[in-house]
Amino acid sequence: MNPLKFIRTFLTLSALMVVSQPLQAQNPDQPSTSIQPTPAERDGQHDFDFEIGTWKTHLRRLLHPLTSSTTWAEYEGTTFVRKVWNGRANLLVLEVDGPKGHIEALSLRLYNPQSHQWSLTFANSQGGTLSQPTIGGFKDGRGEFFDQEMLHGRAILVRFVISDITANSAHFEQSFSDDGGKTWEVNWIASDTRVKDEPDQAHETPLHFQPRIARLRND
Repeated sequence: MNPLKFIRTFLTLSALMVVSQPLQAQNPDQPSTSIQPTPAERDGQHDFDFEIGTWKTHLRRLLHPLTSSTTWAEYEGTTFVRKVWNGRANLLVLEVDGPKGHIEALSLRLYNPQSHQWSLTFANSQGGTLSQPTIGGFKDGRGEFFDQEMLHGRAILVRFVISDITANSAHFEQSFSDDGGKTWEVNWIASDTRVKDEPDQAHETPLHFQPRIARLRND
């Protein structure tokens, strides 16, 4: 066969094979069906709205955590929670009394819209500084927040849980772990019951609101 005729025949057959294939051109703006879209992260900036208002608080505190002690102290008092930045932050002030003395506590909660998480910091009137934050969020009506701290020269994990949330009640627990989270010892239990529902405008923290600083942690 003539070489030129052979080349023409080959190119003709190749062109016919290309035309016979189904067109599979894809819109460059349309993602491949094999790639699943990432679910939108939950916006939790109003997770603490349930707590805005005034509460009656019953508190139990383990006096000597992570020492095998079983000695608890009980307190009764009031918790006030004020909305800041339309719910993206809030300020809690706790004041309770019991046989072991008087506790005043302050907690500042801040929402991070980038990480979709909350940070909870605490303060003590004796120390006068904010603690490092516990970080976390809410899922299915339960809030869990964690951090790592030092206690008696040892690194421990801290877990703060908010559960049993209703319109008029909530339960709070703080636990420590000195074995990397394998076991947890509860050392702070607070049960809140709503006693007063204030107008929405009263939930915003006024500029002159300057509570005495304290801390929700065991010294």
